[in-house]
Amino acid sequence: MAASFVAFQVHCSAQKPPISLNSGHFKTFLSSTIFKLPLRINVLKAIKKTSVKLVDAFVDSVFEFIDQPLLPSQSNFAPIDELKEAVLVTSIDGEIPDGFPEGVYLRIGPNPLFGGLKSTKSVFGRSSHMWVEGEGMVHALYLGKGVEGNWTVCYNNRHVETETFKLEKQRNKPSFLPAAEGDSPAIVCAYLLNMLRFGQVNKYLSNTNVIEHSGKLYTIAENHLPQEIDILTLKALDMWDVNGAWNLPFTSHPKKAPGTGELVTFGISATKPYAELGVISADGKELVHRVDLKLNRCPLSHEILVTQRYNVFLDYALTVDLGRLLLGGSLIKYDKEGYARMGVMHRYGDADSIQWFEVKPNCTFHFINSFEDGDEVVIRGCRALESVIPGPDQGMNKFEWFSRKFRPIESTEGSLDAMSEDQLVFPRPYEWRLNMRTGHAWQRGIPYVQGKHFLHRSRLCP
Repeated sequence: MAASFVAFQVHCSAQKPPISLNSGHFKTFLSSTIFKLPLRINVLKAIKKTSVKLVDAFVDSVFEFIDQPLLPSQSNFAPIDELKEAVLVTSIDGEIPDGFPEGVYLRIGPNPLFGGLKSTKSVFGRSSHMWVEGEGMVHALYLGKGVEGNWTVCYNNRHVETETFKLEKQRNKPSFLPAAEGDSPAIVCAYLLNMLRFGQVNKYLSNTNVIEHSGKLYTIAENHLPQEIDILTLKALDMWDVNGAWNLPFTSHPKKAPGTGELVTFGISATKPYAELGVISADGKELVHRVDLKLNRCPLSHEILVTQRYNVFLDYALTVDLGRLLLGGSLIKYDKEGYARMGVMHRYGDADSIQWFEVKPNCTFHFINSFEDGDEVVIRGCRALESVIPGPDQGMNKFEWFSRKFRPIESTEGSLDAMSEDQLVFPRPYEWRLNMRTGHAWQRGIPYVQGKHFLHRSRLCP
């Protein structure tokens, strides 16, 4: 979930985005004062600067940043140095096939600043980042072929310089308080203090996926809007809000609609409206459809699917719940005894047109494919019975948890549900068939048992 890649051929040139300032709030304030313009501006700046300094002093005196532990087996989560300038790759093992196309191979993942992810401890308790957090870094391999058939390969990497990245980089120290896991009082304080100091609850990570749409490159994490990236320099350009028409985060994995080239996205929020779906034109300039799905809570749905005619999304018992947090619970909760359902709607449908299919409870972050087969919508994905996000239970050793939960499969049972507690988080290939005519849902899994694969098919709904 924390890393992705894309390979494509495009023709790009460096662009400098226009700079615009939204000053509506300031104009309203200034027009209601009796001071002259220069004095008004100076007073406002002085008040803001003093307030930020006071809050900063409080944070520095009360909160202590400490390194989150990183075992040798998790070395792939450790940060690496930033290049910013492409370097020639002089040593290549093996050979690049003759028919291999020229172009750019891109990958993205978390690369935390200041030596790695941080936790905090204070009189309010502890708070920490989830393992998928960390500033985004784009990696690029540029592959070109000379007239004599010889290959030139260059490599570059660069942090995704979002607004919050620049802010914290300028301070040259950890500044945003972790606000995802830990004691509820500490998380609530982190929310409030981050908002007071920076105007944002958390950093814009932009570390989960990299996509191309209409010849432009974007990085995404589902806590904010996509960030446009210059493919040649990897420099961050501007956030993409579809010309002001989309104000929610993007799902980390939007999908191109077959035939039209439109981009289908999905945004979630911890407050109403909890989930909205959007369809963006093939040229990326217009939001052609937007609909509130009218869910009664915020689902942490990581991906959306499309077929020739339909949009498909999974709603299950992994939720973001601010109410539970304020009452002493955890921010993100997965209830494996809860429910799961798949919603299918026509490309430009509304909430009332969604056809829901109840399926067995599961936690599926990533899907493999989706398509239509007669009356059925077929979905294939990586199904697990427990979330890979362990939750912020106080005292839990997450490294021990991951080591235990990702043990190899040892069960020889024939059913996917007859597995040990230690194997519930291990994803397995799964298929759902949703019959749009009868309303029935079928599933089948492909478990690995004693060196052989077999299919298990069971009817879920009458």
